[in-house]
Amino acid sequence: MPDTITLSRDPDALTVTAAGTEIARYVLRPDAPAVEAPKPFLHPLRTLGGAPLTAVRPWDHRWHKGLQMTWSHVSGQNFWGGPTFVRGSGYQRLDNVGTIRHERFEAVVEGDGEAAFTESLAWTTSTGERWIGERRTHRFHAADPARGIWALDFATSLTNVRGSALELGSPTTHGRDAAGYTGLFWRGPRSWTGCDVVSATGITGGDVMGTRSDWIALTGQHDEIDGGATVLCFAGTSSGAAPIRWFVRSEPFPVFSPSPSFDETVVLEPGRVLDLRHRLVFVDRMCASDEVGALAAEFAP
Repeated sequence: MPDTITLSRDPDALTVTAAGTEIARYVLRPDAPAVEAPKPFLHPLRTLGGAPLTAVRPWDHRWHKGLQMTWSHVSGQNFWGGPTFVRGSGYQRLDNVGTIRHERFEAVVEGDGEAAFTESLAWTTSTGERWIGERRTHRFHAADPARGIWALDFATSLTNVRGSALELGSPTTHGRDAAGYTGLFWRGPRSWTGCDVVSATGITGGDVMGTRSDWIALTGQHDEIDGGATVLCFAGTSSGAAPIRWFVRSEPFPVFSPSPSFDETVVLEPGRVLDLRHRLVFVDRMCASDEVGALAAEFAP
């Protein structure tokens, strides 16, 4: 029987608790400079044993914040934060950084060993135009203290409210090789640098970059706390025409994104909706490849 998961709210954040541990904190109204593209994010994420699973505002990329939903190239706007990659010119600091704002909760549910919340968000450009209306759901479930496991289901619907087509892309669609980061994005703790990366296809390490795979898993070690942990992420689904490909690195820092527009632009016509769904599983130990495969079979969406 899954352990109870509870939610608590304050004006600026929502905290998720399971097995006596605060496993997640969802920051609703971040106090961040405009250049970081302020947006809601999950940090810290923790194992059931309390070990850290995310980093926030690292010195190399201040706009990397735990686990967040974002997009690097949207018809000339940057909802990612920091500089924008420009074909032929490299990364440039442009006056094009937007914001993603929590508007309201539509539902907050607890019970039957899980908890979930659904919210409405607005993607607003650097010039104050509302281009995307988002409906986003986080579902926390499958907390099992005996096995040291819990899971998160993430779903979002992005509606084009601009009035004209939106082109959703990445640095790779704009000319930078192996930089197709878009969509749901995880930044791991600094201690996970050089962590092991495995995939459903058997490809490992840096070779996973840009590939298609039902899932990937990263296994790393903690600072201060003995041992390590495993993060398993399923590619999930996208209603866009481009296939989901993995943006993943363990060097020079640990990151991954099941990218919906890694090397192909997704065009979203006015009024149309892009639906994305992903699942993540957090394990309070370092799993060998065969155990990761068994967990992937067990937790497959």
